[in-house]
Amino acid sequence: MTIRQFNAGSRLLRDGDRPYVIAEIGVNHGGSLDLAKRLIELAHQGGADAAKFQTYKADTLASRHSPAYWDTTKEQTRSQHELFRKYDGFGPEEYRQLAAHCARVGIDFLSTPFDDAAVSLLQPLMPFFKIASADLTNVPFLRLIGRTGKPVVLSTGASTIGEIDGAVSTLRAAGCREIALLHCVLNYPTSDDGAHLGMIEGLRRCFPEHLIGYSDHTIPDAAMTAVTGAFMLGASIIEKHFTHDKSLPGNDHYHAMDVDDLRRAISQIEKARTLFGRREKGPTPLESPARQHARRSIVVKRIIQEGATITESDLTCKRPGTGVSPLHWDEVIGMTAARELAEDHVLQWADLQRGQ
Repeated sequence: MTIRQFNAGSRLLRDGDRPYVIAEIGVNHGGSLDLAKRLIELAHQGGADAAKFQTYKADTLASRHSPAYWDTTKEQTRSQHELFRKYDGFGPEEYRQLAAHCARVGIDFLSTPFDDAAVSLLQPLMPFFKIASADLTNVPFLRLIGRTGKPVVLSTGASTIGEIDGAVSTLRAAGCREIALLHCVLNYPTSDDGAHLGMIEGLRRCFPEHLIGYSDHTIPDAAMTAVTGAFMLGASIIEKHFTHDKSLPGNDHYHAMDVDDLRRAISQIEKARTLFGRREKGPTPLESPARQHARRSIVVKRIIQEGATITESDLTCKRPGTGVSPLHWDEVIGMTAARELAEDHVLQWADLQRGQ
């Protein structure tokens, strides 16, 4: 059987482990280094394993003719280039400071690169690369990241199985040996009926050697249902946008989680993990008393004389399960009583002998 695992730096993830939770700060810092550091601290306080940013420059990411693909009633900027220019002020020094702050706080530093320069900058700062859904078909970019030899978490929003398989093959051919795949719906925000968490199971079937996770864009509810459900369906990595204030304008605040949501999510996941238990069906130690006393045994229905041949009319089935199991009903019929058996006696094998 294939053992799914992924080296996340601070943790070696295996199928069924506590999920690796990524608080995606992205550009919700608004260009403030102090706020970015504060968000790292909040992500750690909330229990996330990693704080993740986005490293890009508008001029290398989008042409000036790139239209919006988000909900423009929430984020009214209608040009990708215009929106990205608002948040691309951080340079190498800022990202190095953020990585150092993560190390001091005790949380993994991550940032999604969106160009070649970002890959070079981030390579020594991170335990693995995160590749955005939109770059899943960017073959030269995949090759560049694959050649670093670092593990890769690949989001699969808006992708076909064939495209995902092609991206995995490209990364492997370039030298990447560990790849985790995140189910994602590339829509901001994602409605509940558009989340399609069942695709997590589909990815698990199609890519049995890879850990599967979930990148969530639904609006968080009190129970953090989407991420908890994703874990129950097999997600080993959970990623969700993170903010200090969900009421702020901007394309990644209104569908993000805050520190309270994060705490609830991790609490709910831990409860779900406790409830999930083991996969293999079988009696548990807690069921031992019920297995013995709530199951039935073959019970004598009326007095049976010693030496009499036992018939079906002599027997019934009652609790407890401490005698001969009804599984052996056909075997018992036709045997003889080794001694006189009283009414309501719980039949034991010592009470029986083979007919002559």
